[in-house]
Amino acid sequence: MQLCGAELNSQTKMARVVVSLRIMPESPETDLTAVEAEAKTKIIDFAGETEFKVEIAPIAFGLKSLTIMFIMDEKKGATDPLEAAIAQLDGVNSVEVTDVRRTIG
Repeated sequence: MQLCGAELNSQTKMARVVVSLRIMPESPETDLTAVEAEAKTKIIDFAGETEFKVEIAPIAFGLKSLTIMFIMDEKKGATDPLEAAIAQLDGVNSVEVTDVRRTIG
């Protein structure tokens, strides 16, 4: 049996994905707690209510990166608007998606 495009699209299920965002601050003096709180607000605005896992990792010379992992629906598509919104926050030098994985179940 061969399905036409409309039938195939109706049978395609969108998954939930785990997204990891690495946020680099402008300097070692940047308040990562404040950046984290503001970034979480932007993530909720983009992806809706979600759970977070946060990691802070040393980079060099006192500089630390902030990684925020969260779950969102795959149907939201690309995270480019979210990355741009977080990049505009005070104290943020750069934002990049380091990993995207489909959830199981």
